[in-house]
Amino acid sequence: MKLTDLTDAALIRKALDMLALRIDGKAAAANTVARKRAVFYGALRYAVELRLIDAHPMDFVQWSAPKSTEEVDRRSVISPPQALTLLTAVSSKSPRLVAFFACLYYSALRPAEALHLREEEGELPEDGWGVLRLTGSTQHVGENWGDDSTDMREDRELKHRAKTATRIVPAPPILVRALRWHLAEFGAGSDGRLFVRQGYGGGPLSKETYSRVWRQARKDALTPTQQRSPLGKVPYQLRHAAVSLWLNAGVPATQVAEWAGHSVHVLLKVYAKCIDGQDEAARRRIAEALEAL
Repeated sequence: MKLTDLTDAALIRKALDMLALRIDGKAAAANTVARKRAVFYGALRYAVELRLIDAHPMDFVQWSAPKSTEEVDRRSVISPPQALTLLTAVSSKSPRLVAFFACLYYSALRPAEALHLREEEGELPEDGWGVLRLTGSTQHVGENWGDDSTDMREDRELKHRAKTATRIVPAPPILVRALRWHLAEFGAGSDGRLFVRQGYGGGPLSKETYSRVWRQARKDALTPTQQRSPLGKVPYQLRHAAVSLWLNAGVPATQVAEWAGHSVHVLLKVYAKCIDGQDEAARRRIAEALEAL
């Protein structure tokens, strides 16, 4: 196929339809489709810039991307007692991962941010609240994308932040205790990371490992009905639960957004359905206002 063949609108539409599918033929996530479309659009724009084609062919195709469902499903949000039950289940099978999952639930870290966390980035007093200073994230990349196929880890900046940006998040006493115990029991890796793989020279903790442990914890801690539900289905939902807890506790959205690394707009859009009790409070304020007339 020649580059000039991309001036065919039917071919462009077929290419966009393919971008909306995963390798297994199922529909891709809306965010994935948007990212792929942006890359495709940019490549064709570069072709126009080089005068390889006369006009951008996507400008002549009316194609709608799948709608994105960004809101967190409130059925997936675990409660504090459920979190403790799940962490207890983790401790019975893989104790060195308890503090990892605790970081996701009690300080709303993304898994990649917890994997990047180093010993010197935490203030962990013997009593009271501590502080975590996040400096980056450790992403897992495909085997064919790295320079070394034995290490599928890539350190990056914090999501949507500059390379030198940091984010400070509070660590409640229960998390401080978990982290202090983790360091006393297992220590840190050679590069200071808190969460590394057991054996094999203390290499990076893999996504497959912590995901497998989490699946087993759900099986051990939840009822069959809960296991079939979206409740805490994947480790990332621990972060969702943390942010939801903060919002429901009355922490101002601006503060929650800062701790979670979100904009306020995204925060309220994504977690709108996870804020319990707001309807009743709003009705009470309206009633009070009407009574004052």
